[in-house]
Amino acid sequence: MFFFRRKRPAEGVSTDTTTPGSGPDASQALADTAATPATESAPSGPETRAAETLAAQVEAEPVGSRSGFFGRLKAGIARTREALGEGIARIVSGRKRLDAESLEDLEALLLGADVGLETTSSVIAELTNRLKRNELQDPEALYRGLADLLTARLVGYAEPLELPEHSDRPFVILTIGVNGAGKTTTIGKLAAHYRAAGRSVLLAAGDTFRAAAVQQLQAWGERNAVPVIAQPQGADPASVVHDALSAAQARNIDILIADTAGRLHTQSNLMDELKKVKRVLGKLDPRAPHETLLVIDGTAGQNALAQALKFHEAVGLSGMVVTKLDGTARGGIVFALVDRLKLPIRYIGVGEALEDLRPFEPAAYVEAMLGRTS
Repeated sequence: MFFFRRKRPAEGVSTDTTTPGSGPDASQALADTAATPATESAPSGPETRAAETLAAQVEAEPVGSRSGFFGRLKAGIARTREALGEGIARIVSGRKRLDAESLEDLEALLLGADVGLETTSSVIAELTNRLKRNELQDPEALYRGLADLLTARLVGYAEPLELPEHSDRPFVILTIGVNGAGKTTTIGKLAAHYRAAGRSVLLAAGDTFRAAAVQQLQAWGERNAVPVIAQPQGADPASVVHDALSAAQARNIDILIADTAGRLHTQSNLMDELKKVKRVLGKLDPRAPHETLLVIDGTAGQNALAQALKFHEAVGLSGMVVTKLDGTARGGIVFALVDRLKLPIRYIGVGEALEDLRPFEPAAYVEAMLGRTS
């Protein structure tokens, strides 16, 4: 896995619009979906030029550079640390020994950070037992115990989305989520990562409800030298993903990432449309989508949990990306999400830069939340 530092964009990358091949008979694969001619936004120049373009935009940073990663993570979730870490410091300030009242105050802090009832209850129960056994002799013991317990709740759910080297092509990633969660931006950053790793990528502009969404995805495609399959605003999203998957199969593309319209989890008609998109993918490739990725806004708090549960019930999720954790004091929502959904957190977003979409590392995240380093 590589992380990336953004560099000055290279000049000379342009896009043109072409019509891809029609592929398989859309009427058979889409049933009641009306076919709409697709357009493709593709970078100009040969493949070598595309690779040079991407190399000029991003520079690989080895995983081992943990100090840089931790510094960005700590800065990214500063608001959560101010609420939780500094709150804990106030609880233990001036106390030589801890008591039951200390743990009650800690419980309120954890709930206030959206850690969730299940994790909070479990952590407080274990800390109470340690207190009774005289194992919480001082504030430092509380910090160590809390960090260990919180990390243990997350370690089984930190799993970046790594593709097998010899997986069947294309590997299809279906991204879903409400408007404003950072879904399209996440797609662009993932495309940059995979292109820099030497994989061929195709994007599907399945959010046909907003013209701006298609334009945004095409901008990311141009930036990363990745073609984008799109149709006019208002087209059937299932038709877009059908054309995109057909094109990806014909060209032996490694990875297809499909955008979808942002929708509220309470909009049943749009949720039905999402189910249709997934069915269409399955008709062209019974294993597709290989990943159904929910991009969720970390600032939404407990509403984010409600969204995730509804999406999971409707289409069956396989992973999550939690974004905008730099904009909330309630970064504990990651605990509530894994407690209820039992799904891996693939990445977290702690800023706008390319390198701020990070693989989720529980120990580092907890350290940054509490304001402590091991």
